[in-house]
Amino acid sequence: MAKLFSPLTIREITFRNRIAISPMCQYSAVNGYANNWHLVHLGSRAVGGAGLIIQEATAVVPEGRISPGDLGIWQDSQIAPLTDINRFIKSHGSVPGIQLAHAGRKASTSIPWKGSGQVPPAEGGWQTVAPSPIPFSPGDSLPEELDSYGIRRVITSFADAAERALAAEYQLIEIHAAHGYLLNQFLSPLTNKRSDNYGGSFENRIRLLVEVTDAIREVWPERLPLFVRISATDWADGGWDIADSVRLAGILKEHGVDLIDCSSGGSVPGAKIPAAPGYQVPFAERIKKESGIMTGAVGLITTALQAEEILGKDQADLILIARASLRDPYFPMNAAKELNAEIQWPGQYLRGK
Repeated sequence: MAKLFSPLTIREITFRNRIAISPMCQYSAVNGYANNWHLVHLGSRAVGGAGLIIQEATAVVPEGRISPGDLGIWQDSQIAPLTDINRFIKSHGSVPGIQLAHAGRKASTSIPWKGSGQVPPAEGGWQTVAPSPIPFSPGDSLPEELDSYGIRRVITSFADAAERALAAEYQLIEIHAAHGYLLNQFLSPLTNKRSDNYGGSFENRIRLLVEVTDAIREVWPERLPLFVRISATDWADGGWDIADSVRLAGILKEHGVDLIDCSSGGSVPGAKIPAAPGYQVPFAERIKKESGIMTGAVGLITTALQAEEILGKDQADLILIARASLRDPYFPMNAAKELNAEIQWPGQYLRGK
């Protein structure tokens, strides 16, 4: 059997294959609420055969949204439409996951196809927050430095969101600590210039992520998996690097994290990223081998043979597909054909097999 289509069990959840749909913002929510777009977008990828579907970055507080179109899970009334989507996903054999997020200083931006850049409060945006009052790009509004109360609110908001995720019948949580969003901002010395217990040393800069992880694990059942997405490197001098990521991964493993989703970049503008097919796979491989934690590989993985090779070389445990899935919601079905693997199709589609 192709390893890409071998099952993977983490805690008490078994994924039917090693293909995960990476969280991808759709910018289509209204006041944080899911709608038919999300049902069709996520549901079609369950029909398409993915083992795991991780919902887009979902804000734990309103000011944590990247844009006004982001999904949210900061209030109980947002649970019902998410539950409907998750029940559909599960009915087609996929595991529904959610990425919990706070955008920090990169919040309050335009919906991409309607504009670009940050929207200031005077024009309908909102005040952003960060570990230090440093804007992401020249011309952005100055973010407000989080005080001790603000930090506690962030931790509590992630935990509350995890409880709502459980009520909405998700079976996996991924904490978003990558791409220059709030938790990543605390990790990187390029964006965290604090002098208190949340800044300075490596131990201080990882403190917020560890505390968020612990708070989620207190309410998230032991039987269900917990992932963390990180940027393995800032791709910038003096920033967070792969050695930091290996060290962090070992610590997160001790705090109940099951898998590190290995992305990179996003902390600072202008970073020179050598993007090429599979360019982030070496990060997943090194973290897996040096920390002993499971990893997910992501980034310009576009073919079944490429994904199979990564797994065959034991460079990662899971393959996360993003843009390739946007182009082809049925990527797993077509990958199975390419690898001569037999997988179950929905009864409604059998005549097209």
